[in-house]
Amino acid sequence: MRQSGKSLSIPKAVCQCLLASLLLLLAACQAAPVPANDASAAASPADPVESGQSAGEVLHFYNWDTYIDPQIISDFEAKFGVTIDYQVYDSDLDLMEELIAGGTPYDLVVPSDYVADLLRREKLLHPLRKENIPNFNNIAPDFVNPSFDPGNRYCAPYQWGTIGIGYNLAATGREITSWKDVFDAQFAGRVSMMDEPRYTLGVILVYLGYSPNTTNAAEIQAAVEFLYTHVEQIGGFSGDDAQDLLSNGTFDLVMEWSGDIFQVMEENPNIRYVIPEEGSIIWTDNICIPATSQHKDLAEQFINYLLEPEVGAALSNYVRYGSPNQAAIPLLNEADRTDTAIYPQQSVRDRLFLMTSIGMVGEQLFERQWEQVLAEFGY
Repeated sequence: MRQSGKSLSIPKAVCQCLLASLLLLLAACQAAPVPANDASAAASPADPVESGQSAGEVLHFYNWDTYIDPQIISDFEAKFGVTIDYQVYDSDLDLMEELIAGGTPYDLVVPSDYVADLLRREKLLHPLRKENIPNFNNIAPDFVNPSFDPGNRYCAPYQWGTIGIGYNLAATGREITSWKDVFDAQFAGRVSMMDEPRYTLGVILVYLGYSPNTTNAAEIQAAVEFLYTHVEQIGGFSGDDAQDLLSNGTFDLVMEWSGDIFQVMEENPNIRYVIPEEGSIIWTDNICIPATSQHKDLAEQFINYLLEPEVGAALSNYVRYGSPNQAAIPLLNEADRTDTAIYPQQSVRDRLFLMTSIGMVGEQLFERQWEQVLAEFGY
């Protein structure tokens, strides 16, 4: 997820108000009819795609930055005689805003798990026609029939990973093992947390012994109060660039996506990543087709291509996240395939929570609380 290389430029308060507005808009649209192209596609599957059918077309791909090996793009273009217009976004908020606004040209998007759930419920995604994606059989059983997309009807798993702590051993002077370490007064002002309400409040909820998917107002308030008592501890809330802020010495400990930290480890041998002993969040990103796509056949052709063993391995070797493609696993770099930080052992996975959709009311509850947190920290 997605390394962006830059911070969000939108002021924090504006971001939160915008998301609240989007959630209200989604709620207002719940009764909207299914787009005609979505309904007809579901009722009348197309014939299987053949490589010659797509020649000369342009596939519009909207994804996180640096979240695919560029060689995969060029190889697909050369093989099928098409052009891929690759555009990037910094957050699920950006993606949601674009799809809700409508009128976008995008044929492929890569939402997080609970966001994919939200989008499919709002009829913003096109059902996949599995007859056009025979390589779907390569998906590992753990990623088949997820709760956020029953039957994988709308999305194929793209990559997966965890949220944990990235830290600079040279700066901390000791190994970090716990969320408790993040709030050690020794590191006051040297800590960055995500500017993501569901995830940041989520890991605090885990630390306090609650589910990150709770909609219990008292439990969410407890997480907020915990942050209030550590105002001096947190030096900032980062966008999708905390790995860079860790690597350049701005912070010594950061809450971050696993693969983003693994990427900067190659540049700085003092950088480490740990899944805290109390537990954390495990996530799956998904590749989906917007309901408004004008190139659904080509989009399914690309998904099928991405699920080829060699292509799936190239993707994970490049982005340093976990592959949901069991046929690709033997082809991964051995160092990654055997790294328990990328592929946690079952004893660790038992302490990880999958984020789920908590509905409009729940999402708005987190957003309102997050606005208060940002105000308390002076954002």
